Amino acid sequence: MATLDFKGKALVQNYHLSVKYHELVPKKDKSLTDKVRLDDNLIIHGDNLKALKALLPTYAGRVKCIYIDPPYNTGNEGWAYNDNVNSPMMQEWLGKTVDRDDLTRHDKWLCMMMPRIKLLRELLRNDGLIFVSIDDNEAHRLQMLMDEIFGEESFIASICWRRRQSQANLSKDISPIHDHILCYRQSEDGGLGRLPVIIDDSEFSNSDNDARGPYTTMPCSNKGGARYKIITPTGKVYVDEWRFKEETYKKLVADNRIVFPSKGDGKPRYKFFRSEREAAGAIANTWWDDASSNQEANRELESILGSNVDFDNPKPVGLISKILRMATSRGSDDIVLDSFGGSGTTAHAVLAQNKEDGGKRKFILIECEDYADKITAERVRRVIKGVRGASDENLKMGLGGTFSFFELGKAIEMDSILDGKNLPSYLELARYVFYTATGEEFEERKVNEKRQFVGESKTHEVYLFYQPDMDYLKKTALTLERAEALGKIKDKRRLVFAPTKYLDQEQLDALRIDFAQLPFEIYKLAR
Repeated sequence: MATLDFKGKALVQNYHLSVKYHELVPKKDKSLTDKVRLDDNLIIHGDNLKALKALLPTYAGRVKCIYIDPPYNTGNEGWAYNDNVNSPMMQEWLGKTVDRDDLTRHDKWLCMMMPRIKLLRELLRNDGLIFVSIDDNEAHRLQMLMDEIFGEESFIASICWRRRQSQANLSKDISPIHDHILCYRQSEDGGLGRLPVIIDDSEFSNSDNDARGPYTTMPCSNKGGARYKIITPTGKVYVDEWRFKEETYKKLVADNRIVFPSKGDGKPRYKFFRSEREAAGAIANTWWDDASSNQEANRELESILGSNVDFDNPKPVGLISKILRMATSRGSDDIVLDSFGGSGTTAHAVLAQNKEDGGKRKFILIECEDYADKITAERVRRVIKGVRGASDENLKMGLGGTFSFFELGKAIEMDSILDGKNLPSYLELARYVFYTATGEEFEERKVNEKRQFVGESKTHEVYLFYQPDMDYLKKTALTLERAEALGKIKDKRRLVFAPTKYLDQEQLDALRIDFAQLPFEIYKLAR
């Protein structure tokens, strides 16, 4: 497979591994929920690379669908490279706006994207899908980068989406009216759902009072299918190529899914029920008239936040809704992530889809800009509560739901335990050590600080003796009394983090304990 080379690549290939975990600080006043929590819908304000790393302990391997709309690197967007990579060249890049005259703008953009896409991949479920919007400026480079990170075999499609309803006649050359949406799967388990078939309701009927409801019929013959003989109820014989294997056809007959027109004399047809439309249509890679446009997105945002809202190029709800119908299951509790949260369209689409099909999908939005509260979160607040004057009745009444707002906090520095400065809370350190040690999902509700219990992995029970207090840290050790107080020994071993221990290896083995000293060790178990 051909690979993409660019300035700084060697420096950022593994940069995501060195990014420190940061605290996520709950902001009750900006949330719309009774209890701010990490298993709620989330809006996070802060640098998206650090925020993605902060989400790993809780959400690694859990996200079903990712949609991102990163800077297109047109040279007119005013974005700056802000990753503090330890390199003179990249330190020189820091904080400087990338414009069209910047000869390294493509290198900077790729250096920005690579670690973010790598962290996004860690968050995806095994059957997860990622969609990335882009235009012609970086589409070809992005596809090579995605091929390198996900594997060329994981590429599904480059979708062509019409973002403008008409061409700009003042364009110097050819007027661009479409964008690309690159779609990749995490593994072979990742597949797209089917979209509704466009069939007029008048085509459905129920002449035989089938309990499954109204249906239309489709031909059973299919060129290139399985060839065998079918005998109608009147005895007429048809030999053809059929869409079903013979054993499948026999099951369909037994299930009353096959009908014969002309009073039993015609070629067999397959019953297609109206209730099955949601899972029947093929997906084209050109979205021209059925996924809204940027003009529609501007009208949507203005109708929700007012005419004074200042936001360039929001995405329309129709576009994200179409992606959700393909990438998440109807009525599901799938998690949807957008790490370039922007105007909050993804959250709006998730709530609207839940309202439509009774789902319990969750959204996670990350936005680094100052408008994370005033635009991103404010839009979500309003669509949850209801938008007076909205043409959509559901939006007018309110889509319902909650969300928790978090600010990206300080880095969790393990060495700070040595000097007592900026000590993390028990919960933050518990989250950090559990994920780093096990690589598995951290469940906050299972933490029992009184018992020093953090959680349970496939192989270990995990315990943490810690308080954000230097006197406690200086005086606390894993003693025989504390070890025995952990409870009855089960099949799993016990991984215990503590400042020190007063047990020898023989005692630890007898108690099935693996000891990890704070802050010098984060016990890395085999994944």
